[in-house]
Amino acid sequence: MSDAWPTELLVSKDRRELTVSFDDGSVYRLQAEMLRVLSPSAEVQGHGPGQKVTVPGKRNVAIRSMIATGNYAVRIVFDDGHDSGIYTWKYLRELGETGDALFDDYQRQLAEKGLSREPLSR
Repeated sequence: MSDAWPTELLVSKDRRELTVSFDDGSVYRLQAEMLRVLSPSAEVQGHGPGQKVTVPGKRNVAIRSMIATGNYAVRIVFDDGHDSGIYTWKYLRELGETGDALFDDYQRQLAEKGLSREPLSR
C-alpha cells in the first residue's frame, strides 16, 4: 500500500457516498454505511484484540460532515451521531482497495450474530 495523498474528498448529494481521489490517479467510492461500520474508532474497533463490535442497523446512515484532522486524516460525522472515527489517508486507501472483502466479512458477521443492516424500528 503506497502513501498516496488525497487530492479530493467529495460527499455525494444524498450524503451516502464519499469519493476519494488520490494523487496517483486512483479513485475510490466509499459507501457511508461501510465507513460507519468499519470506523477506526475505539467504539467500533475496541480497545484491544477481540473487542471489535459488529454494528447493526446502518444501511441508511449518511455523512453529516467531515472535519480535517491535521494534514493526515479526516473525522467523519454521521447522521446517527457517531463522530469519533479518525480516518487517516492510509485507512481510506485501505478501505478503497479492500473494502468489498471487508464489507462481505461484516455482512457474514451480522448473519452469524442474527443481526441486520436494516435500521431498528422505533
